[in-house]
Amino acid sequence: MNTSSTPTPESTSRLSEPVAGAPLVLPVIEEHAVVGREMVETGRVHLTKTVEEHEEALNFTLLHDEVQVERVPVNQYVADGATLPGVRYEGDTMVIPVVREVVVKRMLVVEELHITKHQVPTQESHRVVLRQESVQVTREPAPGTIIPPTASTPAS
Repeated sequence: MNTSSTPTPESTSRLSEPVAGAPLVLPVIEEHAVVGREMVETGRVHLTKTVEEHEEALNFTLLHDEVQVERVPVNQYVADGATLPGVRYEGDTMVIPVVREVVVKRMLVVEELHITKHQVPTQESHRVVLRQESVQVTREPAPGTIIPPTASTPAS
């Protein structure tokens, strides 16, 4: 056995010289990988949501019905035994006979009401307030993280 503190070429070798008659022992080494995970905060995100309002003019066309009433004098008697005239249509015009009983017990059509309906478009304009959301995202490094300074390029 060597007791000197300086290593000899025999002691630096991993495998020693086999001794005569002794079995040769070779160590077999095997490595194992152990995989794990841990939570590491690498940064934070800060969200800011704002609501913007802007006024916008809306233009649109509305339709509404208007009626025109025209009084048309007739002054004609209804024939004896005939049925009274009823409501009738002449194109878009509704004709309503107006009758009155006369002393002679004859019917006299005094007048007719001619009613015509038509649509009138009108232009309307209203101001409305519309809202729109926007979100700003700001990334922040994790606490304690050192951010390397950005290299500045010299001005030419």
